[in-house]
Amino acid sequence: MDAEIAGATAETRDWSEMTPVLLVNVFRRLSLEDRWRGVMFACKTWLEAARDPALFESFDLEPFFGRFSDAATWWTPAFQRRVDSMVRLVAVVGGPTLRTVRVRHCSDRALELVAERCPNLEILSVKNSQSVTDTSMIKIALGCHMLTELDISSCYEISYKSLELIGQNCPNLTVLKRNLLNWLDPSQHAGIVPDDYINACPQDGDREALVIAKFMPKLKHLELRFSKLFINGLISISEGCTDIETLDLFGCVNLTSRALDQTSKNMKNLKVLVRPNFYIPRSVFHTERYGHWRLYDERFQTNVFQI
Repeated sequence: MDAEIAGATAETRDWSEMTPVLLVNVFRRLSLEDRWRGVMFACKTWLEAARDPALFESFDLEPFFGRFSDAATWWTPAFQRRVDSMVRLVAVVGGPTLRTVRVRHCSDRALELVAERCPNLEILSVKNSQSVTDTSMIKIALGCHMLTELDISSCYEISYKSLELIGQNCPNLTVLKRNLLNWLDPSQHAGIVPDDYINACPQDGDREALVIAKFMPKLKHLELRFSKLFINGLISISEGCTDIETLDLFGCVNLTSRALDQTSKNMKNLKVLVRPNFYIPRSVFHTERYGHWRLYDERFQTNVFQI
Protein backbone atom coordinates (compact mmCIF):
# COMPACT_ATOMS: atom_id res chain seq x y z
CA MET A 1 0.00 0.00 0.00
CA ASP A 2 2.78 2.44 0.91
CA ALA A 3 4.50 1.70 -2.39
CA GLU A 4 1.29 2.39 -4.29
CA ILE A 5 0.84 5.73 -2.51
CA ALA A 6 4.45 6.73 -3.21
CA GLY A 7 4.03 5.79 -6.88
CA ALA A 8 0.84 7.82 -7.19
CA THR A 9 2.53 10.81 -5.53
CA ALA A 10 5.46 10.64 -7.95
CA GLU A 11 3.13 10.46 -10.93
CA THR A 12 1.08 13.48 -9.86
CA ARG A 13 3.98 15.64 -8.67
CA ASP A 14 4.32 18.85 -10.69
CA TRP A 15 8.06 19.50 -11.04
CA SER A 16 7.37 22.91 -12.53
CA GLU A 17 6.17 24.06 -9.13
CA MET A 18 9.62 23.74 -7.60
CA THR A 19 11.00 27.08 -6.45
CA PRO A 20 13.48 28.82 -8.79
CA VAL A 21 16.21 28.43 -6.18
CA LEU A 22 15.75 24.66 -6.07
CA LEU A 23 15.58 24.39 -9.86
CA VAL A 24 18.81 26.35 -10.29
CA ASN A 25 20.45 24.13 -7.68
CA VAL A 26 19.38 21.04 -9.62
CA PHE A 27 20.32 22.44 -13.03
CA ARG A 28 23.76 23.31 -11.77
CA ARG A 29 24.45 19.58 -11.56
CA LEU A 30 23.54 18.96 -15.18
CA SER A 31 25.91 19.14 -18.14
CA LEU A 32 25.84 22.15 -20.42
CA GLU A 33 24.35 20.01 -23.19
CA ASP A 34 21.54 18.74 -20.96
CA ARG A 35 20.63 22.26 -19.92
CA TRP A 36 20.57 23.59 -23.48
CA ARG A 37 18.89 20.65 -25.20
CA GLY A 38 16.59 19.38 -22.46
CA VAL A 39 15.82 21.69 -19.57
CA MET A 40 15.22 24.82 -21.63
CA PHE A 41 12.50 23.08 -23.66
CA ALA A 42 10.60 21.44 -20.78
CA CYS A 43 8.35 24.32 -19.73
CA LYS A 44 8.38 28.06 -19.20
CA THR A 45 9.27 27.77 -15.51
CA TRP A 46 12.26 25.59 -16.25
CA LEU A 47 13.36 27.85 -19.10
CA GLU A 48 13.39 30.86 -16.80
CA ALA A 49 15.35 28.97 -14.16
CA ALA A 50 17.80 27.65 -16.77
CA ARG A 51 18.56 31.24 -17.74
CA ASP A 52 19.56 32.25 -14.23
CA PRO A 53 22.92 34.12 -14.36
CA ALA A 54 24.28 31.79 -11.71
CA LEU A 55 24.33 29.01 -14.33
CA PHE A 56 26.38 31.05 -16.76
CA GLU A 57 29.62 31.50 -14.93
CA SER A 58 31.29 29.25 -17.50
CA PHE A 59 30.46 28.45 -21.12
CA ASP A 60 32.69 25.67 -22.44
CA LEU A 61 32.03 24.01 -25.82
CA GLU A 62 35.39 22.23 -25.98
CA PRO A 63 33.91 18.84 -24.93
CA PHE A 64 31.56 19.12 -27.92
CA PHE A 65 34.45 19.56 -30.36
CA GLY A 66 36.27 16.67 -28.74
CA ARG A 67 33.39 14.24 -29.34
CA PHE A 68 32.38 15.02 -32.91
CA SER A 69 34.63 14.42 -35.90
CA ASP A 70 32.77 16.24 -38.70
CA ALA A 71 35.32 19.06 -38.58
CA ALA A 72 34.70 20.24 -42.14
CA THR A 73 31.29 21.65 -41.20
CA TRP A 74 32.84 23.70 -38.41
CA TRP A 75 34.45 26.02 -40.96
CA THR A 76 31.16 26.91 -42.64
CA PRO A 77 29.20 30.17 -42.21
CA ALA A 78 26.15 28.23 -41.01
CA PHE A 79 28.07 26.62 -38.15
CA GLN A 80 29.61 29.96 -37.22
CA ARG A 81 26.14 31.52 -36.94
CA ARG A 82 25.07 28.76 -34.56
CA VAL A 83 28.07 29.31 -32.31
CA ASP A 84 27.57 33.07 -32.44
CA SER A 85 23.94 32.80 -31.37
CA MET A 86 24.92 30.70 -28.34
CA VAL A 87 27.74 33.02 -27.30
CA ARG A 88 25.50 36.07 -27.62
CA LEU A 89 22.83 34.46 -25.45
CA VAL A 90 25.45 33.58 -22.83
CA ALA A 91 26.75 37.16 -22.86
CA VAL A 92 23.26 38.62 -22.43
CA VAL A 93 22.15 36.21 -19.70
CA GLY A 94 25.45 35.78 -17.88
CA GLY A 95 26.64 39.36 -18.05
CA PRO A 96 29.03 40.22 -15.19
CA THR A 97 28.70 36.65 -13.88
CA LEU A 98 30.45 35.11 -16.88
CA ARG A 99 34.05 34.16 -16.14
CA THR A 100 34.95 31.60 -18.82
CA VAL A 101 34.24 31.28 -22.55
CA ARG A 102 35.74 28.41 -24.52
CA VAL A 103 34.42 28.12 -28.08
CA ARG A 104 35.63 27.79 -31.65
CA HIS A 105 34.52 29.28 -34.95
CA CYS A 106 32.79 32.35 -33.58
CA SER A 107 32.98 35.87 -35.04
CA ASP A 108 33.36 39.52 -34.12
CA ARG A 109 29.59 39.76 -33.81
CA ALA A 110 29.59 37.49 -30.76
CA LEU A 111 32.79 38.74 -29.12
CA GLU A 112 31.78 42.38 -29.32
CA LEU A 113 28.76 41.59 -27.14
CA VAL A 114 30.97 39.66 -24.70
CA ALA A 115 33.25 42.69 -24.44
CA GLU A 116 30.26 44.92 -23.76
CA ARG A 117 28.39 42.73 -21.24
CA CYS A 118 31.03 40.63 -19.46
CA PRO A 119 33.62 42.81 -17.69
CA ASN A 120 34.66 40.03 -15.30
CA LEU A 121 35.69 37.58 -18.01
CA GLU A 122 38.88 35.76 -17.00
CA ILE A 123 39.34 33.02 -19.60
CA LEU A 124 38.69 33.44 -23.32
CA SER A 125 39.41 30.72 -25.89
CA VAL A 126 38.29 31.32 -29.49
CA LYS A 127 40.76 29.22 -31.46
CA ASN A 128 40.08 28.42 -35.12
CA SER A 129 37.82 31.46 -35.42
CA GLN A 130 38.45 32.73 -38.95
CA SER A 131 36.06 35.66 -38.52
CA VAL A 132 37.49 37.04 -35.28
CA THR A 133 39.52 40.15 -36.08
CA ASP A 134 41.29 43.04 -34.39
CA THR A 135 37.94 44.84 -34.28
CA SER A 136 36.47 42.61 -31.57
CA MET A 137 39.75 41.81 -29.83
CA ILE A 138 40.45 45.48 -29.27
CA LYS A 139 37.04 45.76 -27.62
CA ILE A 140 37.83 42.71 -25.49
CA ALA A 141 41.06 44.40 -24.40
CA LEU A 142 39.21 47.57 -23.45
CA GLY A 143 36.25 45.87 -21.77
CA CYS A 144 37.62 42.73 -20.10
CA HIS A 145 40.53 43.82 -17.89
CA MET A 146 40.34 40.69 -15.72
CA LEU A 147 41.64 38.30 -18.40
CA THR A 148 44.16 35.77 -17.12
CA GLU A 149 44.09 33.33 -20.06
CA LEU A 150 43.70 33.93 -23.79
CA ASP A 151 43.70 31.38 -26.61
CA ILE A 152 43.64 32.88 -30.11
CA SER A 153 45.24 29.95 -31.88
CA SER A 154 44.66 29.84 -35.65
CA CYS A 155 42.85 33.19 -35.62
CA TYR A 156 44.64 34.72 -38.59
CA GLU A 157 42.78 38.04 -38.65
CA ILE A 158 44.18 38.98 -35.24
CA SER A 159 47.41 40.96 -35.41
CA TYR A 160 50.08 42.27 -33.06
CA LYS A 161 47.93 45.38 -32.54
CA SER A 162 45.41 43.37 -30.53
CA LEU A 163 48.18 41.68 -28.55
CA GLU A 164 49.59 45.07 -27.65
CA LEU A 165 46.29 46.41 -26.34
CA ILE A 166 45.54 43.21 -24.45
CA GLY A 167 48.94 43.39 -22.79
CA GLN A 168 48.40 47.02 -21.84
CA ASN A 169 44.89 46.58 -20.49
CA CYS A 170 44.93 43.06 -19.02
CA PRO A 171 47.75 43.12 -16.44
CA ASN A 172 46.80 39.73 -14.94
CA LEU A 173 47.33 37.76 -18.16
CA THR A 174 49.47 34.70 -17.42
CA VAL A 175 48.49 32.29 -20.22
CA LEU A 176 48.69 33.06 -23.95
CA LYS A 177 48.16 30.51 -26.71
CA ARG A 178 48.97 31.83 -30.17
CA ASN A 179 49.43 28.59 -32.10
CA LEU A 180 49.11 28.43 -35.89
CA LEU A 181 47.88 25.66 -38.17
CA ASN A 182 50.54 23.29 -39.46
CA TRP A 183 51.66 25.16 -42.57
CA LEU A 184 54.66 22.85 -43.04
CA ASP A 185 52.44 19.92 -43.96
CA PRO A 186 48.98 21.28 -44.83
CA SER A 187 47.87 17.88 -46.10
CA GLN A 188 46.58 17.05 -42.61
CA HIS A 189 44.03 19.86 -43.00
CA ALA A 190 42.96 18.88 -46.51
CA GLY A 191 39.19 18.77 -46.92
CA ILE A 192 38.67 20.43 -43.55
CA VAL A 193 40.27 23.88 -43.46
CA PRO A 194 39.83 26.07 -46.57
CA ASP A 195 43.08 26.26 -48.56
CA ASP A 196 43.03 30.05 -48.73
CA TYR A 197 42.88 30.21 -44.95
CA ILE A 198 45.94 27.96 -44.52
CA ASN A 199 47.82 30.11 -47.03
CA ALA A 200 46.96 33.22 -45.03
CA CYS A 201 49.21 32.09 -42.16
CA PRO A 202 50.59 35.17 -40.32
CA GLN A 203 54.15 36.05 -41.30
CA ASP A 204 54.97 38.54 -38.52
CA GLY A 205 56.15 36.13 -35.84
CA ASP A 206 58.97 38.39 -34.64
CA ARG A 207 56.70 41.46 -34.48
CA GLU A 208 54.24 39.56 -32.31
CA ALA A 209 57.09 38.26 -30.16
CA LEU A 210 58.33 41.81 -29.54
CA VAL A 211 54.86 42.90 -28.45
CA ILE A 212 54.48 39.88 -26.16
CA ALA A 213 57.85 40.58 -24.57
CA LYS A 214 57.10 44.26 -24.00
CA PHE A 215 53.48 44.17 -22.84
CA MET A 216 52.99 40.71 -21.25
CA PRO A 217 55.75 40.40 -18.63
CA LYS A 218 53.69 38.23 -16.26
CA LEU A 219 53.21 35.34 -18.68
CA LYS A 220 53.82 31.90 -17.19
CA HIS A 221 52.50 29.78 -20.06
CA LEU A 222 53.17 30.65 -23.70
CA GLU A 223 52.35 28.56 -26.78
CA LEU A 224 53.61 29.59 -30.24
CA ARG A 225 53.31 26.38 -32.26
CA PHE A 226 54.30 26.76 -35.91
CA SER A 227 55.02 30.45 -35.43
CA LYS A 228 57.43 31.96 -37.97
CA LEU A 229 59.47 33.82 -35.36
CA PHE A 230 63.27 33.88 -35.56
CA ILE A 231 66.02 34.12 -32.97
CA ASN A 232 65.51 37.87 -32.40
CA GLY A 233 61.89 37.35 -31.46
CA LEU A 234 62.74 34.51 -29.09
CA ILE A 235 65.46 36.58 -27.43
CA SER A 236 62.96 39.37 -26.84
CA ILE A 237 60.53 36.95 -25.18
CA SER A 238 63.25 35.48 -22.96
CA GLU A 239 64.27 38.96 -21.80
CA GLY A 240 60.77 40.38 -21.33
CA CYS A 241 58.91 37.33 -19.98
CA THR A 242 61.30 35.96 -17.38
CA ASP A 243 58.52 34.29 -15.33
CA ILE A 244 57.63 31.79 -18.05
CA GLU A 245 57.29 28.22 -16.77
CA THR A 246 55.97 26.54 -19.94
CA LEU A 247 57.11 27.47 -23.45
CA ASP A 248 55.80 25.53 -26.46
CA LEU A 249 57.70 26.15 -29.71
CA PHE A 250 56.75 23.00 -31.60
CA GLY A 251 57.02 23.50 -35.35
CA CYS A 252 58.95 26.78 -35.08
CA VAL A 253 61.53 25.62 -37.61
CA ASN A 254 63.31 28.97 -37.90
CA LEU A 255 64.86 28.37 -34.46
CA THR A 256 67.96 26.33 -33.62
CA SER A 257 69.29 24.49 -30.59
CA ARG A 258 71.80 27.26 -30.00
CA ALA A 259 69.01 29.84 -29.92
CA LEU A 260 67.00 27.77 -27.47
CA ASP A 261 69.96 27.19 -25.17
CA GLN A 262 70.88 30.87 -25.27
CA THR A 263 67.41 32.17 -24.48
CA SER A 264 66.29 29.56 -21.95
CA LYS A 265 69.02 30.77 -19.58
CA ASN A 266 67.10 34.02 -19.11
CA MET A 267 63.95 32.18 -18.02
CA LYS A 268 64.95 30.95 -14.59
CA ASN A 269 61.49 29.51 -13.83
CA LEU A 270 61.25 27.50 -17.06
CA LYS A 271 60.02 23.98 -16.31
CA VAL A 272 58.65 22.76 -19.64
CA LEU A 273 60.22 23.56 -23.01
CA VAL A 274 58.65 21.98 -26.09
CA ARG A 275 61.29 22.12 -28.82
CA PRO A 276 60.56 22.76 -32.51
CA ASN A 277 61.20 19.13 -33.55
CA PHE A 278 58.83 18.33 -36.36
CA TYR A 279 58.51 15.47 -38.82
CA ILE A 280 58.52 16.76 -42.39
CA PRO A 281 57.13 14.21 -44.86
CA ARG A 282 59.59 13.48 -47.64
CA SER A 283 56.83 14.09 -50.19
CA VAL A 284 56.84 17.73 -49.14
CA PHE A 285 60.42 18.15 -50.29
CA HIS A 286 59.45 17.62 -53.91
CA THR A 287 56.99 20.50 -54.09
CA GLU A 288 57.85 23.93 -55.40
CA ARG A 289 56.52 25.59 -52.26
CA TYR A 290 58.76 23.64 -49.88
CA GLY A 291 61.83 23.17 -52.03
CA HIS A 292 64.06 24.74 -49.37
CA TRP A 293 63.46 21.77 -47.05
CA ARG A 294 65.80 19.72 -49.26
CA LEU A 295 68.64 21.65 -47.67
CA TYR A 296 67.59 20.51 -44.21
CA ASP A 297 67.16 16.93 -45.40
CA GLU A 298 70.68 16.91 -46.85
CA ARG A 299 72.18 18.58 -43.80
CA PHE A 300 70.70 16.27 -41.18
CA GLN A 301 70.33 13.13 -43.31
CA THR A 302 66.97 12.33 -41.68
CA ASN A 303 63.24 12.73 -42.12
CA VAL A 304 63.02 14.48 -38.77
CA PHE A 305 64.20 18.05 -38.52
CA GLN A 306 66.29 17.72 -35.37
CA ILE A 307 66.78 20.97 -33.49
